[in-house]
Amino acid sequence: METKTAAQMIQEARQRVQNLTVEEVADELAKGSVTLVDVREQAEWEAGMIPGAMHAPRGLLEVAADPTHPAHRKGLDPHQRVLLYCATGGRSALSADTLQNMGYTNVAHLDGGIKAWAASGRPVSKP
Repeated sequence: METKTAAQMIQEARQRVQNLTVEEVADELAKGSVTLVDVREQAEWEAGMIPGAMHAPRGLLEVAADPTHPAHRKGLDPHQRVLLYCATGGRSALSADTLQNMGYTNVAHLDGGIKAWAASGRPVSKP
């Protein structure tokens, strides 16, 4: 089996998922019917999040996203539009790839993460 670096895994995931800009995510959020998911760790989430986001840390994402699991998060639906973000876009690309492998059919992630979101002047709030 070929071994890969984290950077290689992220790059490969980015090639398999839809990468959205800050403007594209903002447009989708304005239109509604989107589940926005923050996959960062608890302390990162508590420091500030994109308003309206659900928190599902990457380490628990598979459980939260699995409709057959008792800990399934009701807002995560394999048939709805799901947008993911993290700090800079690496974890969210991996997470989007994971959800696609789980049968989610309409997934994308914010390339550049919340750092790009905040740098563009978009709102960040406390949960």
